Amino acid sequence: QVQLVESGGGLVQAGGSLRLSCAASGRTFSTYTMGWFRQAPGKERLFVAAITRIGVTSYADNVKGRFTISRDNANNTLYLQMNSLEPEDTGVYHCAAKTTTVPLTRNYAYWGQGTQVTVSS
Repeated sequence: QVQLVESGGGLVQAGGSLRLSCAASGRTFSTYTMGWFRQAPGKERLFVAAITRIGVTSYADNVKGRFTISRDNANNTLYLQMNSLEPEDTGVYHCAAKTTTVPLTRNYAYWGQGTQVTVSS
């Protein structure tokens, strides 16, 4: 089992950048597939990005070229670098983990509480 704690959210103007972090407990972080999801008020949680244990990445179409997911297995940390932010990126960002690889966009077993990102126009 793994516990996940997100940080790095905040208020930013459109066009700005933020870097989210997700600290994971446990000694097996490197074996998990990790993902980021966004939930806007009153809407379903949506896939943003994922990274496998060997570093293969996947992104939602609307963040490709703007967001970068990465992981530091030595420090049990997942990151999401978000550039050129848009108001539509606003929401609570959750990191998630699972032991399987595919599909990368769903079926995650472990979730963090989330960090709020607000992009003003």
